[in-house]
Amino acid sequence: MSGFGFTPEDNDDNQPDKPNNPANSGPLGFGNFGDIFQQFSGMGLNLQGLMASLSGQASPSALSQQMIRDISRKYLSAHGELPVSVQDLVATQEAFNIADLWINEATTFPTLVIPDTCALSRRDWIDSTLAGWEELAKPLVDGMSQAMSDMLNETLGSEGGSESTPSFSIPGFGNMNISQSSISAIMGTFMSSLISTQLGQTIGNLSTSVTGANDVALPLTSPIRPQLIPQNVALWGKDLEIPEAEVRIYLALREVAAARLFAATPWLREYVRNSIALYGKGIRVDITAITQQAEDAMNSGELDPSNPESMTMALSGGMFTPEETPAQRDALEKLETVLALIEGWIDAVVAHAAGDRLPSMIKLRETQQRRRATNSPTQQLFATLVGLEVSPRRTREAITFWEKIATLKDIQSRDQIWDESFLLPTASDLNDPEGFLKAREIPDDLSGLI
Repeated sequence: MSGFGFTPEDNDDNQPDKPNNPANSGPLGFGNFGDIFQQFSGMGLNLQGLMASLSGQASPSALSQQMIRDISRKYLSAHGELPVSVQDLVATQEAFNIADLWINEATTFPTLVIPDTCALSRRDWIDSTLAGWEELAKPLVDGMSQAMSDMLNETLGSEGGSESTPSFSIPGFGNMNISQSSISAIMGTFMSSLISTQLGQTIGNLSTSVTGANDVALPLTSPIRPQLIPQNVALWGKDLEIPEAEVRIYLALREVAAARLFAATPWLREYVRNSIALYGKGIRVDITAITQQAEDAMNSGELDPSNPESMTMALSGGMFTPEETPAQRDALEKLETVLALIEGWIDAVVAHAAGDRLPSMIKLRETQQRRRATNSPTQQLFATLVGLEVSPRRTREAITFWEKIATLKDIQSRDQIWDESFLLPTASDLNDPEGFLKAREIPDDLSGLI
């Protein structure tokens, strides 16, 4: 696996010998931050943009929406897209009208207006979900920036205290006095660039496979609305030997169900974001991993310092690692559980709504679950950003949980569980729906509680 992309000190036989003195070596194995900037410059990092952030022209922890859009569109251009035709729009509207009618019988969440723009191109999907992606990823930027800042504070503090202002020679700027806080700001902007790049690649990849605005099973758009991507719908149903209209109705059912859930639970967006933020607070910089991976990658030829894209591999190569504290583990479990609950609820509602109306329903449902287990959009996203793998087993448990709740009680009782975040079941509750319901019941006789 590629590392962060820094050449460790004393690792190149062609370089002149350097004294092996820790006091002369800064963070990441460099003699000073001038060496770091030299490496950044050689890897295509925009130093002017970084320095602009120090004068208030940019926010060090802000993701670059333009960068994310450009990278995702570049990825999409390499894979191609088809425009939405009039026939696509008519067929999609018809599928949504049917799906909306059927879903009325399967949930108490209110219906939504089907928009005139219910059929999207892949590029439309990127543009409409971009702000949502940025909102979800920002806590990670904050966590990684803080981790880098903490590392710098610790390292520089031992060299002269927090008020020291070292002087470095930076390519293109000459000798400059840069405070510790300014160096931290530069690193924060660098983290933003890394995540913006990686997020853009992930979104571009997803745009070629997601079937609708809510197929990621996350509330990404505002306002929430059901929309399908006809090109990807056709790709989803390819080789299934199922009529295209039937595939379209099935995927429209999933879109309508997800849209109704997200519109009825405005707290859900913040809940997911807070879970990511809680995880991000436990991130730290592993200097040993950076140095070792850089050395291994350079020796094996996997890392090309002239290729800026190799820098993005740092995020999946071990540069940032969780502390594995109880808070970190709780954050990941909470995130995995709510993602499974969302996916499980959508599946259970669609199965109820379709009933025996779709001749190929069993095959369609099996295909969806199989693809979710191997190539889930949320799996791709969170595996890339936080190393989280949403267990297919947990999703199956969530499906069974929602179906059992509706059987033991009714649809209204099932949907009321989404009223507030504290009402949601925990991971352990998924295997005991009866116990979950019993714990929520209020005794008829409260005298024993006085």
